[in-house]
Amino acid sequence: MSSPTPPAYSAPFGNFGPTPPPPRRLRPVSVALVAGLVLGAGGVGAAWALSGDDSSTGSGAAGDAHRACDALGGFEESDYTAKGAKGDIALNRFGAAVVLSTAAAAGDREYKPLADAMLRVQNQQLRFADFSEPAVQKDLRAARSLCAGL
Repeated sequence: MSSPTPPAYSAPFGNFGPTPPPPRRLRPVSVALVAGLVLGAGGVGAAWALSGDDSSTGSGAAGDAHRACDALGGFEESDYTAKGAKGDIALNRFGAAVVLSTAAAAGDREYKPLADAMLRVQNQQLRFADFSEPAVQKDLRAARSLCAGL
């Protein structure tokens, strides 16, 4: 009877148990998902806002700024995470306010403070994923204050 032949090189052998799953990295995926939703909603919201016929707000940069403020005025931050139509409306209004304020600033530098304020709100919201955070609330109040001055 012969004895078993050892491996040609010293490879580990034996049962070491199941391999643990790799660590999950949900934060980057979540941030990317939220950013995609906000940008997509902004495009849909902008198209919705631009397709309306409201000649009282004017056209060009001034019209974009007024429509951004109208969208922000109809935005309820407590509905942002709601399921169904409420959440969809809040998401689209917020996205429209961001996109339209940016369009207004591109057309006229006078509206740059509004666009900057809206972008700060968006960035803070993406950072904290919650509109109730004090930093988000501060920037949201600043944007609403600029809208009140238009």
